[in-house]
Amino acid sequence: MILIVDSGSTKCDWLAIDNQGKQIFEKQRTKGLNPAILPEKKLLKNIKKNKVLKRNKELVTHVFFYGAGCGTEKPRALLKSVLKSIFSNAIVDVKEDTYAAVYATVNDHEPAVVCILGTGSNCSYYDGKVLHQRVASLGYTIMDDASGNYYGKQLIRDYYFNKMPESIKVSFSERFNVDSDYIKYNLYKQPNPNAFLASFAEFMFLNKESSYIQELIKDGIRLFATNMIFQYKDVLDTVPVHFAGSIAFFAQDEIQEVASELGFTVGNFARRPIEGLVNYHISNL
Repeated sequence: MILIVDSGSTKCDWLAIDNQGKQIFEKQRTKGLNPAILPEKKLLKNIKKNKVLKRNKELVTHVFFYGAGCGTEKPRALLKSVLKSIFSNAIVDVKEDTYAAVYATVNDHEPAVVCILGTGSNCSYYDGKVLHQRVASLGYTIMDDASGNYYGKQLIRDYYFNKMPESIKVSFSERFNVDSDYIKYNLYKQPNPNAFLASFAEFMFLNKESSYIQELIKDGIRLFATNMIFQYKDVLDTVPVHFAGSIAFFAQDEIQEVASELGFTVGNFARRPIEGLVNYHISNL
């Protein structure tokens, strides 16, 4: 049994296939497994709570894990150790989530700039064989422009700074608990504050008819393009820019507008990279 895993900070999808690529059981979902944020005990707990994974753990021969927070050696090694302790008979391979985005969006190993806009955000250049990153991610407190947690933070700030149109402000307060003590408790005393912030981002896509929301989305994309996509401006005239993640998927119109404005070519979108990962691993079994 081969497990293919796609994890963000909020949620983690698990697919099990056999050596012919046939799916063995229904896709499983656990909480996100970001080793740059979560301690070992929490990572173990999030996996072991899933009864299907627990029941089949001895049958797993390979684990291909792609996740947020796996871009540097120390957290990658931590997660590999956790996975190996559960799936003791398996060969475990852990890569950062950018590789999942590449395998899900790139056509036949063609070079491209590949972006992730989900709970967090990232951007890399794939030359057809190797992935290149020119910016080391420092996480949600400093980076992650145009991500779910970025937009959640902007919405909360605009609410408290009275920058929202009144009708949007009323809708926002009706949908979410905006009590200041509740927000501070979740930001400073609970695990996964980035995922908490990202939970507010859905509001944008339920209210896209608002010009305030449209500009909020485009401002974030402009910031992401300036800080991240333009790190690869030397290749932007010759390669497309692909996008993976839910924020990118639901902001396709705004991404196209900003791309036209700033002068880069948009390629493919993948809401959930795991489908592309399955195709990639089946072809490489």
